[in-house]
Amino acid sequence: MSRRLQHPGRAPRRAAAAQRGLTLIELMVSMVITLIIVAALLALYLNVTQTNREMLKVNRQIESGRLAVHLLENQVAHAGFWENYMPQFDDLTLTTVPASVPTGAAPDPCLAYTVVDWTDAYKQSLLDIPVQAYDGVPAGCAAVVTHKKANTDVLVVRHAETCVAAAGGSANCEADIVGKLYFQSSACATQPPSSFELNTAGFTAVLSKDCTAAAFKRKFVSSIYYVRDYAETVGDGIPTLVRSRMEMSGGLPTHQESVALIEGIEGFRVELGLDTLGKTGLAVDYTQAVNWVDPSNKITPTNRGDGSPDGAFVHCSAGTPCTADQFINAVAVKLHVLARSTESSPGHTDTKDYILGGTTAAPFKLGPFNDQFKRHVFATTVRLTNVTGRRETPP
Repeated sequence: MSRRLQHPGRAPRRAAAAQRGLTLIELMVSMVITLIIVAALLALYLNVTQTNREMLKVNRQIESGRLAVHLLENQVAHAGFWENYMPQFDDLTLTTVPASVPTGAAPDPCLAYTVVDWTDAYKQSLLDIPVQAYDGVPAGCAAVVTHKKANTDVLVVRHAETCVAAAGGSANCEADIVGKLYFQSSACATQPPSSFELNTAGFTAVLSKDCTAAAFKRKFVSSIYYVRDYAETVGDGIPTLVRSRMEMSGGLPTHQESVALIEGIEGFRVELGLDTLGKTGLAVDYTQAVNWVDPSNKITPTNRGDGSPDGAFVHCSAGTPCTADQFINAVAVKLHVLARSTESSPGHTDTKDYILGGTTAAPFKLGPFNDQFKRHVFATTVRLTNVTGRRETPP
């Protein structure tokens, strides 16, 4: 038998060669590749995060604009709801010249309630003029409309609450609270449709359908909308749609401090559609009794409005303020809202012009702002159904 001799150092060298790891160059190359992949993933993550953040800003901005328009639409649609009350100038059953027609300056929307100041004539003007608009702070409202943003409008809306005030309260309406301002309209056939009560006490003279019991009481709602130059803290720089409502203060009804509604509303403009012509094209004239084309059938009044706006919508400005006779003929409201993101977008510069109403020849523009906020304009037209419904007659 022969034995094969092996070199004593050959086996250890083969084992050492089999156990050899990565070289330094291979390790560095793998680390560089890993870093490139991590950097690419990090860049992708940051881009997706930034995109999502910008989309969230835009979505909030759009949501704010739509919510502002919806809220204002809803309020304007209720303007002039007085249940059975009918202004004399809109009462087509009246055979004489209307005795009560608001003229001259519109009523002070911020006048605090007192028995002396709230005369019968003033109360009636509040009912006959359910919507008022201004491009500045209305006279008498300096303590209510504060920090108003420049180049924005003020909108006043009045109506009776759509639910009946209950003595013990109800699921849909607040309780009847002594000292609050309530409205009553007559449903009794022996009382004229212009009969009403707007007061904090009494409520026995205006009657219901049976002409014996007192009519239902409804809360009187007076709201003032405008854009404030801050949200919660003066100087925070977030333009905000706010509202002041008439509530109890010191035992008397008065417009309260404004409450923030929707942040990021930077522009607000109001235009009114006026019903100045009847169906036959003649001008509205309240100095005469109703003149019918067909007097026997009471069809087509020639000197009363038909409920449709005539001509271009008007803007109530300090230079040309709207008068009481314009406000009583307002049958539609155009609302223009400019919504702005509440946070800036790095890398974005807003160089756009934003049109908020006006005419083709003279549009009302805001911008360019040349800042890093994103904006969008929203607009809608609201019909004052409680006013127009009184003016619609058979053709």
